[in-house]
Amino acid sequence: MENSINKVTELKSEDLIFRDGLFQGEDMIIKEITRSTGVFHEDEIEIAQELALESIQKGPDQSGYHFVVCEYQKKPVGYTCYGEIPCTKDRYDLYWIVVLHELRGMHIGQKLMGVTEDKVKEKGGKKIYIETSSRDLYVGTRKFYEKCLYKVEAIFKDFYDDGDDKWVFVKNL
Repeated sequence: MENSINKVTELKSEDLIFRDGLFQGEDMIIKEITRSTGVFHEDEIEIAQELALESIQKGPDQSGYHFVVCEYQKKPVGYTCYGEIPCTKDRYDLYWIVVLHELRGMHIGQKLMGVTEDKVKEKGGKKIYIETSSRDLYVGTRKFYEKCLYKVEAIFKDFYDDGDDKWVFVKNL
């Protein structure tokens, strides 16, 4: 998979397929895509895999974890995980948006975000919330959310650790 993906210099929309849900065994692929970014701690990578496994085993409605998968050459190369926020009306969290490191910068993330927002709207969702870290490693992530028209709604100082704030973004759909 990596040899052919490393050679990609341009992707066309028709090269990508987006689908709902995960197939049996794709929790391992979610783990590897997440690990490829070099951004997440090992415990975060394990959580991504756990959410995927729970969605596969229980189904998205019962688990509360919905996945949109982006495929290139019939292989998953990116995903989002989202779910309705309990005890709210029409509010959703975007838990994860991850693209295989070798394909970053090819607008897959923006396309994934658009497909996911459409799915949330289809479910009656009116707002999407996203949480992220203030660490320098996440500057690109925060810029990406702003480019996708998410606004900073709140900042919780020293939330994850001393000097590591939690930023909460929101978008009205």
